Formats: sequence, C-alpha cells, structure tokens
Amino acid sequence: MQLKTLVAGIPLRQVIGTLDRPVESIAYDSRRAQRNGLFVALRGGKSDGHQFVAQAIEKGASVIVTEREEKYPRVTCLVVENSRTALADLSRVFYGRPGDRLKLAAVTGTNGKTTTTFLIKHICEKAGLRCGLIGTVRYEIGERVLPAIRTTPESLDLQELLAQIANAGCRAAAMEVSSHALAQDRTRGLEWDVAVFTNLTQDHLDFHGTMESYFDSKAKLFTQLGNQQKKRKPIAVVNVNDRYGEQLLTKIDKRVAIITYGMGARADFRASNYRVEFSGTSYQLDAGGKSYLVRVPLIGRFNVLNSVAALATANALGINLRDAVLSLGRSPQVPGRLEIVSAKRQFQVFVDYAHTPDALRNVLKTLRELEPHRLVVVFGCGGDRDRQKRPLMGEIVDRHADYAIITSDNPRKEDPSAIIAEIEKGCRSTHYEKIVDRMAAIGRAIALAQPRDIVLIAGKGHESYQEFADHTVPFDDIQVARRAIEDHPVEFL
Repeated sequence: MQLKTLVAGIPLRQVIGTLDRPVESIAYDSRRAQRNGLFVALRGGKSDGHQFVAQAIEKGASVIVTEREEKYPRVTCLVVENSRTALADLSRVFYGRPGDRLKLAAVTGTNGKTTTTFLIKHICEKAGLRCGLIGTVRYEIGERVLPAIRTTPESLDLQELLAQIANAGCRAAAMEVSSHALAQDRTRGLEWDVAVFTNLTQDHLDFHGTMESYFDSKAKLFTQLGNQQKKRKPIAVVNVNDRYGEQLLTKIDKRVAIITYGMGARADFRASNYRVEFSGTSYQLDAGGKSYLVRVPLIGRFNVLNSVAALATANALGINLRDAVLSLGRSPQVPGRLEIVSAKRQFQVFVDYAHTPDALRNVLKTLRELEPHRLVVVFGCGGDRDRQKRPLMGEIVDRHADYAIITSDNPRKEDPSAIIAEIEKGCRSTHYEKIVDRMAAIGRAIALAQPRDIVLIAGKGHESYQEFADHTVPFDDIQVARRAIEDHPVEFL
C-alpha cells in the first residue's frame, strides 16, 4: 500500500519527508520492524517507543510515526498528536477495515466476559452464523485456535486478527473488550452491532486508580455507539441487576437501542426460578412476551446472567430466540470457569479463574448451593496488581469456606509470602493454613478431601503458567489437581 493512501483522512500535525513510499508492514515493536515498513512509537507504562526509533530504522523501517518533531535521513517522519490513536487508524486502513465485513459483538465488564463470549459464539455457530472469538482464553479464527496473549490485543494485532477471521469465512466475531483496551483506544474505529455490559466490581485499581475511572473506561464502549456510521442501529445489552449497569443506562445515546437483562421484573430478558445441580443450571426466561425453559451445562446464578446476556446478544444479531435457547443446552465447558476436574472419587474438584472479590464470592455461594459436606478452597492473589483486594478476598473465603489454603497465584515481582500476609489480614477465624508452593497447596487440599466435599482451586483458571520475578514456569491447575487426585486413595462404602 502507498503511504499517501494509508494516511489519507488521518490527522497529521506534520509530515517530514515524502509520502511517495510503499508500506509493506506496520510495527509498534522495534524488533519487528521490517524493510519498507512503518514503525509507530508508542508511549507505554514501562517504556517509551520513541527511544527505539533508531533501532526500528536499522531494521529497515522507512516511515516513522511519532509524537515528536524529529528528522531522520532517508526516512519519512509523520508527527501526530497521539501515537495510539494513529496506530489504530493506520491499522484499520492497512488491513482493509475488516470489522466492516463482520457482525461484531463486544462484551465488557469485570466478570463474565469469557463465558458470555463463548456462549455467543456457540449460539451463532449452531444457527449457521460462523463466528470468530477474541478473548482471555484464546483466539478462534475459523478452524484455527491460537493462545491469547491479551484479552483485547493492541489495535494493530486486533485488526490483523479480525482480517483473518473475515478471510476464514466468518460473518461474525464475539470479543471481550477490557477496560485497559478502552482506555488505550485499542478498539478505536470498530463499529459494534451489539455491546454487552456484564457488571462492575473491584479490580484493576492499580491501573485505573478509582472505581469511577474504571467505570468511565468501561462506559466509553457505550457512549461511542451513538456516533457510529453503520446503517444498522447499534444495540446495548445491559445487566440491570448491577448498580453500574443502572448508571450506564443514563449515559447511552438515544440513537442506540437498549436491551436490559437480569433477574428482576424490569428487565427485557428476565430469568427466574433457577435451579443449580452438578450437571448444570435451569431457569425460566421471559422475553418478548414469551416464556422459555432454559438449560445450560454451566453451574451458578452468575452463569444464569451470563447465558441470558448471550441469548439477548444472539437475538440482537438476528438469531431466533427459541433456536438460541435450544442450542444453549449443548454449549461447551468454558476453560477454567468452574471447570470440573474428573475425580472418580466421592468428592468433587473445581478449577475457576475467580481472582476478584466479587467473582470469588459468587463461585463460593454457587458451590454452597450444591450442599457439600465441606467446602475447601485453595487461592491466592497476583503480584504487581491491585493490593486493596487482597484482604477482601481473605475475608470472603474466611466467611464462605469451611477450610482454606492460602498460596501463591502469579507473584510476579512481589514476595509470595508478603502477598499471603496481606490476604491473611482479612481472615478472622483459624480454619486456614498457608502453603507458599501452589503445587503443594493443591496437593494438600485434595489430600484433605473427604466424601461429599468440594475442593475449589481459584485464581488461575485456564492459565498454563506461573509468573515469578525473573522467570515463568509451566503450571496448570487442572493437571496438577489430576495428579493429586490419582494419589488420593479410593474410598470404599
């Protein structure tokens, strides 16, 4: 693509050099810069891309996008107000505006994003609407499955993924949109058919600072819907059982259609009479003047809300609601979301990603509804993240579990013992112990398990690694649990 074509319509403060150049690639990492490539210097939290311009030029970059007015021999320099928004605009044009070829469903919120997007994709596929997936667990591009690097990739990577999804024959994409991505304009330029708000609870305050700032980042997805150019009216699907969902309704433009969901009488999609069993959950759905019996092979009240959000979204995408309800009964297990570890013992073991106070409380309450003899929990908190939630999570486990083992999560650059000490501040009872080594902690919990007990291993879910200060090691809670179960003696009646 010619540079002058690429930058047409993109605001530039200054052009130093010629626009008569080919652009064969775009990079924001100087190590990935190529000959006849364009390099965008991004300011990050830990480093500044402007420091690596010379390295990008050495790699062959012939166009530099920067927020500084600088001259480089034989290189075109495009000076912009904001490198991040420029990267998003350039990437969208470079990859041929792939989002315009897809029905796009965005899901944001603190908890439930992954499950909701998995369910949306499943319903769409069963209805014959081939659907890609972008989220925390993985990226699905037609038949290809890639491990996820970020919940919501950087704008350049996101546009490339969407182009691959469209080129693979998909006509839709379900996507998790994080607050970080919204704050950093990674989804800039995308026009959504449906945007979903699941809930907002404490998380990521290390990045956002306050709950108000966190909410404002989430709300950005919805306040921008009214400015879209798509012919079809965008639809906001909002959980009105959440107080931030109620606030969000007041911020959405009148040009946007709104569908509310929840477990209250005021919701457009209303769930009631739910029943939880080991095999899944059933409930009554009332929507559009009709009632449906919904069965979903996922456990818990929160999964009732996730599945209702998915049904409302699929219906907004044009899928018949009765067909969507029927397909939901055959939905797959979502990796690391209350995932049952096959035990073949008289106790049950679950692995869940719950790493926020609200998510952990919801999971524990759900498992209590299954009436275990005892509920044993293994959990920790990640390092270099929101420290305020650590004693809160200790308090929640202390209140809802019969016994707990506090251990390491991903300690990163923090001392694991220091993190555990902060969690311990929330504990008022003595029915817990501390084991820093996560493998030993899981083994201990399963060794303690007795008939009719439930063991919950919380915090890492689908993750296949553990991060320390100077290294990362392979670690999968499910695999570790399976090995521990094999060592547990078989009970005899």
